[in-house]
Amino acid sequence: MAAITVEEFKSKQKEIWALGRFADIAQFTTQAAGHLVRFAGVSAGQRVLDVATGTGVAAITARIKGAMVTGIDLTPSLLAQAEESAAVAGITDIAWREADAEALPFPSSFFDVVLSQFGHMFAPRPEVTVVEMLRVLKPGGVLAFATWPPEQLIGRLFNLGARYVPPPPGIPSPALWGDVSVIQQRLADKTRDLFFERGIMAVPALSPQHSRLFQESKAGPFVRTVEILQKDPQRLSCWRQEVEALVGEYLRDNVVHNEYLLTRAVARGSA
Repeated sequence: MAAITVEEFKSKQKEIWALGRFADIAQFTTQAAGHLVRFAGVSAGQRVLDVATGTGVAAITARIKGAMVTGIDLTPSLLAQAEESAAVAGITDIAWREADAEALPFPSSFFDVVLSQFGHMFAPRPEVTVVEMLRVLKPGGVLAFATWPPEQLIGRLFNLGARYVPPPPGIPSPALWGDVSVIQQRLADKTRDLFFERGIMAVPALSPQHSRLFQESKAGPFVRTVEILQKDPQRLSCWRQEVEALVGEYLRDNVVHNEYLLTRAVARGSA
């Protein structure tokens, strides 16, 4: 794939995540959001930022805990879905803003907690994203995020997809955000008390094909992959077969077991 600018990449990301209906996946990500918010120690009265909030389940969960919450995302249609979900939960006072994880529109040292659930990892420049998330965090504040380990199902699906639809040169895989050694390299000299925990997101499915078809109708990256590969039906068929084979490794008792990684760190500068 030819090189593109960072801004062109972000524009394409907005298009991709506007595809499908990602809010329908929130019924499964909601459990992981509860785990993340508890893991981060969110409490009433704190200022919390949810970076790349998507459909807003982590932001809504933090607000239910009594925090003052802002959720930002690059994709307006996802923010609209987040606002719909918040209304269903009886929440009307989360500040939803269209914004870039690499250029957060907030003053320095403003938030007590910065969260991201499977979101910030899609920003194209990890080093810029780290600087921004820590910049808006108070000294002694908590940074906590959920990501997909590269050796587990979703991380393996990322890498499979990249074989069939290669990303632009220079864009690191989002699965690297699920590698403990990479996270340590990215955060260790900027934070303290780095801590990790794992969890399982359980997604019901009757078969690997059932799981794949659900993703193809709901998740933007799957929708876009199908659109691109439709030009080569044989290649599309091969990708689908490989997806189903991978999912089959994690399907037990009609549940696909998606293991995720939680990371927590404290911003340096506190006593």
